[in-house]
Formats: sequence, C-alpha cells, structure tokens
Amino acid sequence: MATLEGTLAFENLNSHEEYNGQSTGKYSVVLSLDSDVAESLKTEGVKMREYEGTPQRKFASKFDVPVFDVDGTPFASNVIGRGSKVRIAYTLGKPHPVHGVAPYLNKIKVLEVAEASEDDGDF
Repeated sequence: MATLEGTLAFENLNSHEEYNGQSTGKYSVVLSLDSDVAESLKTEGVKMREYEGTPQRKFASKFDVPVFDVDGTPFASNVIGRGSKVRIAYTLGKPHPVHGVAPYLNKIKVLEVAEASEDDGDF
C-alpha cells in the first residue's frame, strides 16, 4: 500500500458520489497534488487532471474509508473540509488501455484541518 500527501479539493466520504443523478456506489476524494507527486503517479500509469494549473486526482473506494487524526485516533468530525492537508493510503488497480491505472482509496489521515472561509458567509 502506497501513501501520498495532498490538499483536499472535494470529498464524498459520508455518502456515495453521484453522477448524472445516479449513485456510483463509491466513496471518493479529489486531491490537489504537488507536481512531483503528480509526476510519480503518472509514471505508474495514473492519469491526472489539472485545475487552475494544479494537478488533481480522484481516489475512490466501494467500501467505507476510515479517517484518522494526525495522532492516529479516529477523526472526530464527519466532514474533513476543503483545503485540509491529508495523507492517504492507496493501492493501484490494473492498467486499462483508455483510462489508465485506477488508484483505490484505503484510508485517510488528516494532517491539518483547513480554517472555514468567511467568504462563504453570504452563500
């Protein structure tokens, strides 16, 4: 099982993600990654996306994903929060000729919880 660190962009850990109004049956996170981490994943056959010049990748699991605090205890909240620094444990699937290698999410450690933004107050 490999590990990497990144910044949480999106999370679907409390319920399955949806696509076109249908459940995918998977839990997932999307991480913003440093370029060296992204390059390492690319060499393994994992395809990357970019958002505003930052490499991103989705990691998914069909199973509940355990989430831990930095000290290894279960994470107290049911939401981690966008912008939080996390370390994930993942495994790589088999190569697919079109979609590349799928990374499967195994567990998450929250290293630093992002502060809530005051810009969201008017929403």
